[in-house]
Amino acid sequence: MTMRPLVVLALAVALAGVALRGGAAEGAGECGRSSPDRMALRMAPCISAADEPDSAPSSSCCSAVHTLGKSPSCLCAVMLSGTAKMAGIKPEVAITIPKRCNMADRPVGYKCGDYTLP
Repeated sequence: MTMRPLVVLALAVALAGVALRGGAAEGAGECGRSSPDRMALRMAPCISAADEPDSAPSSSCCSAVHTLGKSPSCLCAVMLSGTAKMAGIKPEVAITIPKRCNMADRPVGYKCGDYTLP
């Protein structure tokens, strides 16, 4: 698939822009000392799953989501980040990834902006 390298490149460019603007916070935020935009790069394996609601997420995507899902506020911040938006991520689809990864300990019902994790 030729779109995947382009999306990963877009994520890297967006992250570089955030770093140049000083997007990383000094204190701890939703994702600890890393900004949600920086953490969004870890979600690169989920690009297809975040675009197509019927696609099966890859094992590397599910691993990344499981790690970020330990902090629901970080997971939401990443899915709603500027980097995710610039990559064309659809938040209404992205919030379904934990369920599609069969995460037993996912934060069901957690409010994520205008969305609720299923």
